[in-house]
Amino acid sequence: MNSTRAGLGRPASGVVGRWWLGSFGLAAAVELMGVALDAPAVQWAAKPLLAPLLLGWLLAVSRRWDPVATGLVCATAGDVALLVPGSTAFLLGMGCFLGTQLAFLTAFLRHRRPPASAVAGYLALWAAANALLWGRLGDLRLPVLGYSLALTLMAAAGWGVSRRVAAGGALFLLSDLLIGVEATGVRLPGHGLWVMTTYLAALLLITTGWAGRRVGPPRLSRGRRSVPVGPSWTGGR
Repeated sequence: MNSTRAGLGRPASGVVGRWWLGSFGLAAAVELMGVALDAPAVQWAAKPLLAPLLLGWLLAVSRRWDPVATGLVCATAGDVALLVPGSTAFLLGMGCFLGTQLAFLTAFLRHRRPPASAVAGYLALWAAANALLWGRLGDLRLPVLGYSLALTLMAAAGWGVSRRVAAGGALFLLSDLLIGVEATGVRLPGHGLWVMTTYLAALLLITTGWAGRRVGPPRLSRGRRSVPVGPSWTGGR
């Protein structure tokens, strides 16, 4: 049996990988509790750990650095920046997450181009959302326009990787759309929990989906013919 699923076919990384994911789940639960209780100290204790724990899992199962790992580092910086109140910290956090979106986008496009229909659909959504929010964003208009374009392209590019990554990209887009709505002065019931829950799910789906992407069957050469020898996976879906 030749299994190379993430966290399964690698004895050295299996237990370690489960430890990283379990720690992420614990940190996520603490973070959501901090949001629900509006307890900044609890959020400071948990939120800076979220992306690094997923990064630890990714490195444990893939054993190499790639743009998704870089994106998780940028997400860590963005999470910390957004814990600080004020517009300057907000813009700094947006800049860090712009790095996340560009890193993820680079990784996804290197893997496979997304369907044109996914790109067209997401760009239509981007145009509609910015048109609706434009009049209320004030000085944030141009930063949000640029950031949201990178975010939208990242979400669309996820369709070229796997359904799990595509779902993660969609949830990332939803999470940041909720933040954009809040920036206009509109706050939905349970807003903070919705933002963090969708964000946490997005990071988890993107990271595990990326590690579990299908890379295609290896081939053996017999003379001038190449013969597929079975499915090969870098990780589990």
